[in-house]
Amino acid sequence: MAIVTLLTDSGESDHYVAAIKAKILSTNPGLTLVDISHQVEPCDIAHGAYVLKSVFRDFPKGSVHLVAVHSTGEPESAYLAIQLEDHYFVGIDNGLLGLISDKPHQNLVELNSINSISTSFPERDILAQAAARLASGVTITSLGKPLDDYRKLVARLVKATKRQILGHVIRVDRFGNLITNIDKSDFDILSKGKLFTVQFGGEKFRRIHTSYHQADQGDCFLLFNSAGLLEIGIYKGNASELLGLSYDSPVNILFEE
Repeated sequence: MAIVTLLTDSGESDHYVAAIKAKILSTNPGLTLVDISHQVEPCDIAHGAYVLKSVFRDFPKGSVHLVAVHSTGEPESAYLAIQLEDHYFVGIDNGLLGLISDKPHQNLVELNSINSISTSFPERDILAQAAARLASGVTITSLGKPLDDYRKLVARLVKATKRQILGHVIRVDRFGNLITNIDKSDFDILSKGKLFTVQFGGEKFRRIHTSYHQADQGDCFLLFNSAGLLEIGIYKGNASELLGLSYDSPVNILFEE
């Protein structure tokens, strides 16, 4: 059964998400709808990209992902359908979709380019219809005019040398845990046979845990999470509040020769 996922910044106190789902199911009631999240901070492209990048590969290839974060965008922003890593995405060309993968796209078309409509609710009237048609087997190339490329923002990059990794917090989750852009693969290469110190907010740690429970309640833990990124938290506490760190705070790892 074909899957359509939904990622929006619409919240759940209004009718918007239900209207999007109603449009999809009106087109094909046999589709399976999966909510990724509707609690992305309003118009927060970085938050939406982090959530989508973290989970879309867990779905079967061929799944369709409707992405409606800051979906009104700028006046010149186009609506897109993209085939990428054997998944399909429909959304707006606001830079979010350019942050989820470094791989080249397989197909790219501009939605609403043939018999275009004007609407204040593009999530329902443009994106939902395109997602439902894709999930029902319609080819992506029939949904609009082909495009060569789409907008790609430059994510905050890690700086790494043999002596250090300089990273930043890229997400504070609902538990107050600090997710960094420091990848386990980079750490594993640079840390072989070396002692290290992780520094952030005036704190220094020389151990990385393998599970949350290795820290006592109220103590700080550091581990590489399921996405392979260094995560800093307080066991049963809010690390962002207690450590005074937030989005873009620096986190550094120093290696001893």
